[in-house]
Amino acid sequence: MKKHKLIAYLDSYLQINAIKDYGPQGLQVEANNNNINRIALAVDSAPPVIEAAAAWHADMLLVHHGVLWRTVERIAGPLGDRVRRLLKHNINLYAAHLPLDAHPEVGNNATLARMFGVTIADWWGAPTGVPLGVIGPVAGSPTLTQLTEQIEQQLNCHARVLAHGPEHVETMAIMSGFGARDIAEAKALGADTYLTGETSHANYWEAADYGLNLIYAGHYATETVGVQALGQHLADNFELEVKFFDFPTGM
Repeated sequence: MKKHKLIAYLDSYLQINAIKDYGPQGLQVEANNNNINRIALAVDSAPPVIEAAAAWHADMLLVHHGVLWRTVERIAGPLGDRVRRLLKHNINLYAAHLPLDAHPEVGNNATLARMFGVTIADWWGAPTGVPLGVIGPVAGSPTLTQLTEQIEQQLNCHARVLAHGPEHVETMAIMSGFGARDIAEAKALGADTYLTGETSHANYWEAADYGLNLIYAGHYATETVGVQALGQHLADNFELEVKFFDFPTGM
């Protein structure tokens, strides 16, 4: 597939230019490669990921966490190393951060909702003006233990649980990545359980204060699902080969 056609499709499908982010999204590093046949999928654009994509002879690396954040003044240091590796191996880098969290079909939060039986009733949590998280009733009202076991199995993670809410989960809010700061909002929206990625000491007592079950499944684990769903979408609609490269951080 011609690179310019794929980029145009991704930009439109993910609404790259309509969602404000913490750095420019979309095509972040352009290689001297105009035909895309193989797309490597990953959460991060770290050096080991780039090398694994190169060993697979990828034409593009599609990630959730790219290399451009806030103001870039110099292509040096770790950023320079990543850019040099990508260009050395002739790999285009495409990043979709908040646009992939927010997408209603292949986004991290929409995908997590489908995986765990949540019917999306509303979207919430808008750090840059576009809501990213989802909330809704949970099919079958599983116990917190049952839901946690399902999450650990399907995300291949070890979840940390703060059981300060009811035994049976009726309404769950979801925010992939770092959503610990949004506990109060999840409770105000009617959630009895909140699934997110990572936390910090400062957020520990909030769960108890608001009487909410908190499930921390890991920043990395909760953001593996979007790139895989997007990759499958591309494979289903175009003659493209995709492969997910799993580099868990345990965080």
